[in-house]
Amino acid sequence: MAAEENGKKDKLNNAKKTRVIPGYHLTLGIVIAMLSLIVLIPLASVLVSSLKLSPGEFWHLLLKKNVLNAFKTSIGCSFIAAIVNTVFGLIIAWTLVKYDFPGKKILDGFIELPFCLPTAVAGITLSRLYSEDGFLGKPLAALGIDIAYTKIGLTIALVFVGIPFVIRAVQPILEKMDNQYEEAAYMLGATPRRTFFKVILPELRPALLTGFGLAFARGIGEYGSVIYISGNSAKEQTQVISYVIMQKLSYIDYASATAIALVMLVISFVLLFAINIVQLKQSKRTNLL
Repeated sequence: MAAEENGKKDKLNNAKKTRVIPGYHLTLGIVIAMLSLIVLIPLASVLVSSLKLSPGEFWHLLLKKNVLNAFKTSIGCSFIAAIVNTVFGLIIAWTLVKYDFPGKKILDGFIELPFCLPTAVAGITLSRLYSEDGFLGKPLAALGIDIAYTKIGLTIALVFVGIPFVIRAVQPILEKMDNQYEEAAYMLGATPRRTFFKVILPELRPALLTGFGLAFARGIGEYGSVIYISGNSAKEQTQVISYVIMQKLSYIDYASATAIALVMLVISFVLLFAINIVQLKQSKRTNLL
C-alpha cells in the first residue's frame, strides 16, 4: 500500500512539473515575434549591410583619420564621463538614502529628468548655457576656459545623460544594506573612512560597476545631447562616432554607416556581457551569504 501511495505521489508530482501553463505557447510566440521584429532583425540587417564591404574596405574605412578620431573622442569622453558619474552618482545616492532634508522627494524625481527630456532639447540647452555669452559659459570664457564646442562640453553633456544610471543602480543597494555591519565596524574601532572602504564599498562595487558600464555604453552611442555642444569639428577632434554615421547616411553610403554601427554594436555587447557577469557573480555571492 505504501509503495502504491508513493507511486501515485510521484506520478502526481511529475504531472505538476510537466503541466503546461495555459497560454504558455501563445505568450512565448508573442515574445519571440516582438523580439525578432524590434531587436533581432534590425541587428541582423546591420550585419548583412556591413558585409557589402570587403574586409579590406572595412578596415580601410575604420582606419580613416576622421573615423579613428571620432571613436577616440566618443570612447574617451564617455569613459571620463562614466568615471565622473560613478563618483558623483554614489555621493548623490548616498545623500538621498542616508539623509532627510526638505525637497528630498523632488530631488529624487529630478534624477529621472535626463531619461524623460528629449536629448536634442538637452543638447540645445547645454550648448546655450555654456556658450561664450551663456549664463555659465560667459564667466568661464572670461577666465580663458571654453566649454561649448570642445571635448569638455561634450563630456559635460555625457555626464548629464549618464548619471541616472549610476544613481538608480546604487540607490536600491544602499536602501537594503544592513546597518549592523557598519555599526559593528565602528564598535571594533574602525574609522568612518576605513568603514566605508572596507565594509560599505565592497557591497556597492557590483552596483557601481553596473552603473559605470551602463553610463559608458549610453555615452558611446549618444547623439542628440552632444551633437550641438560638441561642435562636430574634425580639426578640433570633437566629432562623435554617431555624427560620422549620420554623415555617411546623408551621403547615401549605407554600407559604411552600417559597418561603423557594427563596431559600436560589438562594443555595446561586450559592455553588456561584462555587466551581466558582474551581476551573476553578485547574485552567487548573495546566495552564499
